[in-house]
Amino acid sequence: MTSRFSVSGLVKKYGDNVVVDDLDLPIEEGEFLVLLGPSGCGKTTTLRCLAGLETPQGGSISFKDELIFDAESGVNVPAHRRNIGMVFQSYALWPHMTVRKNIGYPLKVRKMKEALKDGSIEQAARMVDCEGLLDRYPSQLSGGQQQRVAVARGLVSRPDLVLFDEPLSNLDARLRDQVRSQIHQLHQQLGFTAVFVTHDQSEAFALGDRIAIMKAGKIEQYDEPEHVFETPVSEYVAAFIGMSNRIELLRGHDGWRTTKGDAVDLSRALVRGVPDRGTEAAARLRPDDLLLHASTAEAPAGNVVLHAELVDFEYGGRYYDVTVRSGEDTLLLRASAAEHGVTLKKSAPGDQIAVSFDPSALRVYPDQADAAIDTVSQTAKTAVAPVPAKLAS
Repeated sequence: MTSRFSVSGLVKKYGDNVVVDDLDLPIEEGEFLVLLGPSGCGKTTTLRCLAGLETPQGGSISFKDELIFDAESGVNVPAHRRNIGMVFQSYALWPHMTVRKNIGYPLKVRKMKEALKDGSIEQAARMVDCEGLLDRYPSQLSGGQQQRVAVARGLVSRPDLVLFDEPLSNLDARLRDQVRSQIHQLHQQLGFTAVFVTHDQSEAFALGDRIAIMKAGKIEQYDEPEHVFETPVSEYVAAFIGMSNRIELLRGHDGWRTTKGDAVDLSRALVRGVPDRGTEAAARLRPDDLLLHASTAEAPAGNVVLHAELVDFEYGGRYYDVTVRSGEDTLLLRASAAEHGVTLKKSAPGDQIAVSFDPSALRVYPDQADAAIDTVSQTAKTAVAPVPAKLAS
C-alpha cells in the first residue's frame, strides 16, 4: 500500500493556544487509522482539519496525491468538495427526513443521480442491518439504530476517506460493542480508508490497522496495535494504553528497589531512556500482570515479589478488582473470584498480603513529573480492561 493520504507540518491555533503542533501523518490507502488520546490532545481538531471544517494556520493536506490544503500557496478545497464521509459522535441525522433520505443525502448533495436510482441507498442500509428502517424517522429509532444509519450515510457515496469522530461514545456498552464490530466488518469487506478518533484504548486496538497516540498536538507513537501494546515508547503511552500501575524505583548499590525496599530485577524488562547513572525510574505494568498472594512464599519462582497491604476490593462476578498499597505505590489488580473470593471476604483494609509479577511485564522509563501522565493514569484506572482479543489470538 502507498501513503496517498497525508498530513504534513499541520499547525492549528486558537489564539495563542497551539492545538495541533507541526503534525505529520501519512495514511495508507485502505488503512483504518485510529487517533487515540485524552481530551484536549488535538485528535478531533486534526480530524476537523481533514474534513475542511477547520482552517489550519500551517502545513498541507493531500488526498490521493491531490493537494486539498496548503497554507503556503493558499489552496483550501471547501468541505463539500472533499470526497469524504463523516460519522459524528451525535449521529447528526436530519429529524424531518426518513432514514432513506438521510442515507441518500450525500448522493443528493453530490448530484449522484444514478446512485440514487440504482439501489445504493438500500445496499448501504443492508450493510448495517437497517434495511427494514428506511421509512422511519430518526425519532423512531434507538441510539444504536441511529448510529448505524449515520455509518451507512458516511459510506453510501463511496468516499475517498471516511472520518469517524468518537461515534461510539454515546452508546451503552452492549450497543457500543455491536456497532464497533459492524464497523470493523464493513472495513474488512469494503476496504475504505478511514480515520477514527477515540479516547478508548479498547476501540483503538480492536479497529486500528495503525494507531497514532497524541499528546499536546503531537504524535507520541505511531505504530501497529501490537507494537503499541507491547512496546509503548514513553510512560505517557504506557499509562494511556492500560498500564495504569506505576511503581517508583530507586537504584542503590545492590540494584533497583521499590520505595518499600523490595528488590526488582530489570534484566528481562523493557527499559527505555533510563540513564546508566540514573538513580530513579518509573516502572509500568497492567493490572492483569499482577498476581495476589496471602504471603510472599506463594509467589511463583522468578517473579518479582512486593510486600503490600490491602486497601479495597470490589466484586465483579468471576473476579475481584483489588487495590493494594506497597510503600508509596497504589496498585490495581484483578483476582479470580474462584481462587481468592473466600479469602478476600474474610479480609479487611490494612491486612498484610503480597503481590507478584513476571519481570518481563515491566516497561521502565525515566522518572519524570508530568501532569499529562497523571491525567491518563487516572483515566486508565477507571476500568481494568482485558487484553483485546485481536492481540490475544
